[in-house]
Amino acid sequence: MAYDRAITVFSPDGRLFQVEYAREAVKKGSTALGIKFKDGVVLISDKKVRSKLVEQNSMEKIQLVDSNVASVTSGLVADARILIDFSRVAAQQEKVTYGKLVNIENLVKKVADQMQQYTQYGGVRPYGVSMIFAGIDQIGPRVFDCDPAGTINEYKAVAIGSGKDQVTAYLEKEYNDDIKEKDAITLGIAALKVALEEEGGLKGVEIASISGAGAFHVFTKEETSKYFS
Repeated sequence: MAYDRAITVFSPDGRLFQVEYAREAVKKGSTALGIKFKDGVVLISDKKVRSKLVEQNSMEKIQLVDSNVASVTSGLVADARILIDFSRVAAQQEKVTYGKLVNIENLVKKVADQMQQYTQYGGVRPYGVSMIFAGIDQIGPRVFDCDPAGTINEYKAVAIGSGKDQVTAYLEKEYNDDIKEKDAITLGIAALKVALEEEGGLKGVEIASISGAGAFHVFTKEETSKYFS
């Protein structure tokens, strides 16, 4: 039992319990996903309103990091805010050094390095948040995820949060490489509905996309409602 009291101590079977606990915190967060389509990327997040007194417009799950890359998070909101700020600074450093954000992977690695550092030292705790970064660089549309351990992977489509396993299973079954933006959004919403069926269904959703032209667009309520009609 003592192995879960310090981030720097491995258990006999090679586990870091504090990192695993951070992943459990992510599992309690809102379900979110990123999908790569033919000419860009789309981010979709469940937007749960915990109280009718909360202003729904104040709940922004999808954040613009730079002109051609955005992020959606799941887990502890305060941790997510700090890492979004960190990623924005890292993006600006890339632009100062190279003139522009040439490779989104470089940005994601910097954020992952920051998260990984908090798994190595005593007196700190891991970030209780997972992040999806999606955007367009010189390679094309790209989607990455980053977890509390600082592990990163690139995907065609990926999910994080409370319904990750159900969404992933649905995406693996239905996704195809030639999917277009409208179909990608329809696919993502369908996957969220499957994942949240036991929780009373999908009641609110936030959608944003970055197109081939590099334009970041957050869908309005009217645009979003078309996918539920």
